[in-house]
Amino acid sequence: MANTPRPQLALAWATLPDQPDLRAGLILVGLGRCIAMVLIWTELAGGDGEYCAILVAVNSILQIVLFAPLAVFFIRVISRQSGGLDVPYDVVATSVAVFLGIPFGAALISRFGLRRLAGPEWYQNVFLRFVAPWSLIGLLYTIIVLFAYQGQQVVHQIVSVVRVAVPLVLYFVIIFFLTLWATHRAGFGYRLGATQSFTAASNNFELAIAVAVAVYGPYSDQALASTVGPLIEVPVLLSLVYVVKWIGRRWGWKE
Repeated sequence: MANTPRPQLALAWATLPDQPDLRAGLILVGLGRCIAMVLIWTELAGGDGEYCAILVAVNSILQIVLFAPLAVFFIRVISRQSGGLDVPYDVVATSVAVFLGIPFGAALISRFGLRRLAGPEWYQNVFLRFVAPWSLIGLLYTIIVLFAYQGQQVVHQIVSVVRVAVPLVLYFVIIFFLTLWATHRAGFGYRLGATQSFTAASNNFELAIAVAVAVYGPYSDQALASTVGPLIEVPVLLSLVYVVKWIGRRWGWKE
């Protein structure tokens, strides 16, 4: 349902063997499964929005529970990072709880609480219509704030940006087409196949940036590596939207 960070770990080691700081940031990116932009890619590609929402909910729960222990395992144990490159479990867990756990809990409370108090029709027709635009505004605001801290770093370390971009592009393209091929072979319809492929290839860069900043500082190479993610993801996955729609027509891929 949601891919593991192992492909990104392998690509990080293959392309950044001499850059442990950038590699650690890239590993954090691989740990975060996308729960925001994937909704947009799915809609643009004509995927299944309801199935995507289920994947987003599952990914949110998994990240709340597993992000911190997996970060320690992949960076401290597998990568054998110590000292200033180590990841303290409590700091990562706190960052995930604040950045992801609180909004997720608020969403659950508002859904079940308001539906019971005001009724499902009011919740669906009034509350959701009011909240829906603010969710996109909140996403854009978060991205702007996070980039504001890293804009100077990105401009002045262009070589590091290019080096981080290489494994990211490889990851997006390889995972996307492998998932697309697998879902087609498994008999998935176009909408489900496209949705699964975008979910597998997308990352939660906002969470990765927040954790990298909390653990290593806003001007660290780890934070820089995580910030490069959306700079690469947006144009690549936007291009894949048009590619998958062309493939769907080429294959005659129906529901």
